[in-house]
Amino acid sequence: MFVDLQNHLVLVTGGTRGIGRAIVDGLWRSGAKVAFTFQRETQLAEEMVKAAHRDGKKAWAFQLESGDAGAASELVERIESECGEIYGLVNNAGITRDRAFLMMSLENWDQVVQVNLNGTAYMSRAVLGRLINRKQGKVVNLSSVSGMKASPGQANYSATKAALIALTKTLSHEVARFGIQVNAVAPGFINTEMVTSMPEQMQRQLPKSIPLRRLGRVDEVADAVLYLLSQHADYITGHTLIIDGGLSA
Repeated sequence: MFVDLQNHLVLVTGGTRGIGRAIVDGLWRSGAKVAFTFQRETQLAEEMVKAAHRDGKKAWAFQLESGDAGAASELVERIESECGEIYGLVNNAGITRDRAFLMMSLENWDQVVQVNLNGTAYMSRAVLGRLINRKQGKVVNLSSVSGMKASPGQANYSATKAALIALTKTLSHEVARFGIQVNAVAPGFINTEMVTSMPEQMQRQLPKSIPLRRLGRVDEVADAVLYLLSQHADYITGHTLIIDGGLSA
């Protein structure tokens, strides 16, 4: 299926690595203009923008501390001033601070909630008002199957990802009458640094727990996000698309 996002400006949070990087690359291939955020990897972000410009693509990178409401609002205003009107928002930025619940520090709990949940809410709030004024646009939130099934050691992460599914459903109803769609994707175990940083024995065991017997690829998640941003998904809203090889079935 051909996804044409030619000249549509899409903002992607956390766009330098893993799934976020795959989403950014996929958007460029679809003809979109892309503004993406990063936290600390300034050199990598600059290299991505330079490479995109060499290929004739439109790209901008902005440093952002996810979970800061004021910074989110200021960034959106800057993007619309410098880059154009935002058509789509992909809330991808997220972190993990894994530990058994009773051993988890309050700081680690708060960090994950601030970035994963509050960061998504603040950025959505900053963008949605503008989409409403234009009566068009799409938002895609990155949830996880950890928000749909038990994930011991990830109480903070799982809680935020479950909350994002609820947030997606609620926002989809609130903005539907303005012609805006809000959806989510829920990846399972995807071959990213988050997985490759696990102990080798755990990495070997992971595919055995997945009905399709393999890890997902970042491009498979990115393709789902592009679909939800495209005209092919104009009649889909409030939905969470699960990409987990059957893990949660």
